[in-house]
Amino acid sequence: MSEAAEGVYVSVEQLVSLEARARDLSFLQKGAVQQQLAGRMQSGMRGRGLSFEELREYLPGDDVRTIDWRVTARTNKPVVRVYNEEKERPALIVVDQRINMFFGSRRQMKSVTAAEAAALCGWRVLGSGDRVGGVVFNDTDIDEARPHRSREAVIGLATRIARQNQNLTAASMDTPREEQLDKALAMVADVAHHDHLVIVISDFDGHTATTRDILLRLSARNDVICILVYDPFLLDLPLSGNLVVSGGSLQAELAFRHSSTREAIGDFARQRGRELAAWQKELGLPMLPVSAAEETAPQLRRLLDQSAWRQRRR
Repeated sequence: MSEAAEGVYVSVEQLVSLEARARDLSFLQKGAVQQQLAGRMQSGMRGRGLSFEELREYLPGDDVRTIDWRVTARTNKPVVRVYNEEKERPALIVVDQRINMFFGSRRQMKSVTAAEAAALCGWRVLGSGDRVGGVVFNDTDIDEARPHRSREAVIGLATRIARQNQNLTAASMDTPREEQLDKALAMVADVAHHDHLVIVISDFDGHTATTRDILLRLSARNDVICILVYDPFLLDLPLSGNLVVSGGSLQAELAFRHSSTREAIGDFARQRGRELAAWQKELGLPMLPVSAAEETAPQLRRLLDQSAWRQRRR
């Protein structure tokens, strides 16, 4: 990739190189437990549960709650059920590469930030020993990668992301399709029935009540983290100059010298921000804001280290 394309497009090699930077990220929150006879710390994310391993004869010191009374009655000997903690929590990473993500006023495009965030999350999940898969979507295609536990799985996801990322162009005549976000989430909901980690990386452009409902359904049986990719441009509009915006075949020019234009854009941005913030409060969904104007990895590390969003329902 040429230097001129840096920050505009991302390559598979760049996404693979983020593996080392993902090692100190964590999707788990440790906090003191309240119950007696429990460990000293507990996870802020949904537990992986227990899986049955075997039946064996009761031994002194075993918890009487593990006795299998039916087997005990049948054999006339006390028998307990032995469980092992499940070690796996598959992760599905949803990555938005629609034309609305092809914007950046400072450091890089939102589409690049989303790609980097997805790669960092993928490498971290694999480093935890879990399977990694995902869904990458643009305005015309939705590309699915089923979860696997291997470096090839993360590289395969990175390849899908880079392919869609490099197809973005300001000259695209494709009509933006807001419904693609809901379609991608619905595809994930068909796969993640329970105990998955679902990470949605998008600017959530075109979100609807359906988007909210799908996320609510996903979060009922899975852990869901939303990474909101944004550019600070709308938060600090210039007092002069023009901006050409496109909706595919149609274009419009916005003149920032007019206060009415700035106010209308500012009101839109603030209202949208309030709607997305409400999801975190009402649905218990973490909504982590990541700016395209700053380096991605330090932002993720800082946000994941904060405890405010880790109030997982138990």
